[in-house]
This record gives sequence, structure tokens and C-alpha cells, in this order.
Amino acid sequence: TRRKGESKMKKRIVTTALALCLLLPFVLSTAGCASDTALVLRVYNWEDYISEPTENEDGTVEDDYVDLIAEFEKAYYAETGTRVRVEYSTFGTNEKMYNELQINPGSYDLVCPSDYMIMKMISEDMVEKFSDDFLTNSNYAKYASPYIQNLFEANYATVNGEEHSWADYSVPYMWGTMGYVYNPALSDTIEDDLSSWAGLWSEAYASVATIKDSVRDSYFLGVAVAYRDELMRLKEEYNADEMTLSDEKYAEYNAKVTEIMNRTDEDTLERTKDALLELKENLYGFEVDSGKQDMIAGRISINFAWSGDAVYTMDDAEPYTDEETGKEVPGIYLNYIVPEECSNIWFDGWVMPKGANTELAEAFINFLSDPTNAVANMNYIGYTSSIAGDAVFEEMVDWYSEGEAGDTDEEGNPLVPYDLNYFFNGTSDGAHADGDFIIYVSAESAKRQISAQYPTEEVLVRSAIMQHFDDETNAAVNEMWEEVKGLPIPVWAYVVIAVIAAGIAVIALSYVYKGKRRDSKPKKGYHAVK
Repeated sequence: TRRKGESKMKKRIVTTALALCLLLPFVLSTAGCASDTALVLRVYNWEDYISEPTENEDGTVEDDYVDLIAEFEKAYYAETGTRVRVEYSTFGTNEKMYNELQINPGSYDLVCPSDYMIMKMISEDMVEKFSDDFLTNSNYAKYASPYIQNLFEANYATVNGEEHSWADYSVPYMWGTMGYVYNPALSDTIEDDLSSWAGLWSEAYASVATIKDSVRDSYFLGVAVAYRDELMRLKEEYNADEMTLSDEKYAEYNAKVTEIMNRTDEDTLERTKDALLELKENLYGFEVDSGKQDMIAGRISINFAWSGDAVYTMDDAEPYTDEETGKEVPGIYLNYIVPEECSNIWFDGWVMPKGANTELAEAFINFLSDPTNAVANMNYIGYTSSIAGDAVFEEMVDWYSEGEAGDTDEEGNPLVPYDLNYFFNGTSDGAHADGDFIIYVSAESAKRQISAQYPTEEVLVRSAIMQHFDDETNAAVNEMWEEVKGLPIPVWAYVVIAVIAAGIAVIALSYVYKGKRRDSKPKKGYHAVK
């Protein structure tokens, strides 16, 4: 009996052990899940569009720039006691981002499209609203430039037949203008010539300039030249050279400029195409990113550029002292100009796609909207943040200030005031009073990086936002652009084609005349199929 009991006991032990063995993988996987309780925030952003440390070819990482994603993960845990992991992906064009969201809806919590794509996504009811608490109590609400916030509140998109402010659905991230980066040493008249968009059409600048290989941006350039006379009459009528953002006529004038610059009727398409085809004869080429290096290397002398790229170009082109060798490295001083007719004021902004974890997405934007983090971003990206505040202004003073009121530059000329009150007023924590956001620079410096980072009010009053085009209009504009980009067939090619065609006709006629007709002979090892 005892042996029977021992045998049963052994069987139970063996059975239990086997059961535990079978359960072990499940237990381990469950334990893994329990330890990985971090929330996941899925962010989809432009390439190279957030501060991150430099990764060397050997895999080592330098701490030359702030790792804002890692810092957010730490800050969120410190504040909430909950871990968060950011899954960060990048895209190269608005259209690629849009298509990805169409194919994989619900894949991301936060994406960063440009102005016209923001309008499209809002109109198609693709994005969530921001919470009232975020829009009133966040770092964004406190530190975003009042000028930028007002622009978003004043622009609307149609959702299910109703007008909704951009501010309900989108938060601006970076912003700027478009203009020309140019080498002032190229000619004595280049600044005057490029004070109009049409200056690039001059034969004097043949083969030294590039424009954007981007239909929306270069279309804008073509429209500005096609309607130059109307834009200049409008500017004179409203005395826009003397206008500020607080002028009672500002909204009316800007709306008219915006209407002109977003025209897409048949006549506008034809006039714009003709203008761009004429310009194409003068161009060094089309580019999206290579224009910066071409300017720095001196291969070109004029580049139609986004203001953020202009800052990067001017910074890297300047002569500097090598810290290791102490030697002077030669370079060139470049300028930035926004022509007198108008400009495009562009934005990249955060939106939360349908189904997003809105609470986590808002926490991430709130973190990026801290002025200290905005400075870290600007240092890395080179573009201008929509965030103001003391930390940002003091960084700009450090970058650009050459003295105080009444001081002179190296040549003894008085420094000129560069007024940034329109951007920074109302965002100080107490270090600065409204009205005091002025940086004193030399007259030459006022034409360079600071003008690209923060355009003057005189530039902004004549700057239009690109509107969203519907599918039919997009197709028409893209067709026009394909005609502009298409390679022309040279005369000699027409001659060759004509000769070949004539030869084929002669051979065909000879076969008809002789009454010969035969099937082609199959290749060796193959059989003709009847």
C-alpha cells in the first residue's frame, strides 16, 4: 500500500512539474508584459526636425545637442509616475505622410503637416480637437507668440459643412517666410534687382540660381511674377510699406494679397506656366535640399529658399576660426531678402489624427512648448519656433545683439533697432516688459540671419498663407508643373525622328508594292505561336 501511495505521489509531482513547464513560457511572457507597462506615444514628423544628439559612424553618441525625446520620457515619468516610450518616425513630404495615414489610420498620435495639408486634414475630418484645458493652461497657451496664435485663430477650415478655426485642431511648431538667399558680392545691383521676385528672370543671373523642385512653392513664385503689377498697385493703394499688424486695414489688405496668391483659374495657370518656363531658361536647376550646399560651395549665388534653410545656409557659409588649429577658414557672407510684392508665410504644425491618445500627445507638445526646449530645438533645426518667452528672446539677444541704443558698428555707423515686440509681447515671465523686445544690430546684419528668423511687420503684412487646393485643382496645378519640368525636345531630335519615320514609311510601302508579307522569324530555340 505504501508503495502505491508513493507511486501516486510521484505521479502527482511529475504531472505538476510538467504542467509548470508548459506554463513557464506563458508566465515569463506575462512577467515581461507586466514589466513593460510604459505608455506609447507614436509621433510622425519631418526628417531632422527635432533636437537629438549626434550619432557617429562608429555608433557612439555625442551630447552636443539635447535629446528632447529622451528628456520628455524622463520628465513625464517624474511628473506622473508613469513611464512613456516615444515611437518616433519621419517622413519627407506632406503627401507621403497623408498617404500613410490613409493606408494605416490610427497609426499615430501626433503628426506635423504643413499649412495647406493641415487645412486638408481638418476639412476631411481626419484630426481630433485639442482640449480646452490645453488651449488655455498649457505652455503653448502661455508662451506661443500672440501673433502666431492669432493667425491660427483667424484662419478657418470647413468640417462637415461648418467653419472651424485652425486653433481648435492644430498647434504651430515652426514657421517662416520664403525669399532669396543671395551673395551680395555677385553684382552692385543685386539687392535692388532681387527686391522684386522678377529679378530672378534677369539674364544677368542666368545659370547662378535655383528654385524649389516643389510645385506649391514654385507655383507661388510664378504667380507672384505673373501678378506683380496688380500686387504693386494693391500695395500702393493701402500704403502697405507703412502698415503694421495692428493697422485697421491690415486684415483687408492681407486678404486681397492672399486671394491673388492662391488663384488657380485657367488664365492664372497659363500665365504662371509661361512665367516659369521663361525662368527655367535662366536656372542652374531645381532643388529641394541641395541648394544650401550649392550656395555654401559657391556653385550658385541665388537660392529661392525657406527662411529656416536660409539661416542654415548663411551660418555655414560664413568664415570662421577652426577651434583645433586656430586657423581662419575662408567663407562668404550671404544675405536674405523678401521681395517687395509679397511672400508666403508658412507653418508646420502638430495635429492629432483620429483615434490618437490625445492626452499623451498634448503632454508632448506642452513639453516642446517650454521656452528652454524651444531654444534647444531651434539650435538644432535652424528654423524658428512658434514659441516665444524670455529664454527664446535672450537666446536671440545672444545670437544677434551688437550693442545698445546709441552704439555704433565697427565702421562707426549707428546700430539700428530690430523690433520683435509683435512676436514676444505678452510672453515674458517678468524679465522683460512689453515694448522692450528690441535687438540692436548693424544695418548689414539686419539683412542677414535675424531677418530670416524673424521677418519685420512690414514683411508680414504682405505675406499670404497657402490655401488647400481640392483634388481637381491639385490635378490642374500638377499638370502645369509637369509641363514646366518636362525636358524640351531639341531641334536635332525632331530631324532624327523625321528621318526614321520616313525610312519606316519607305520600307512599309516597298512591302505593300511587292505584295510580300511574312511572319517574323522566331529566335533560335523558340517556336512561333500561331
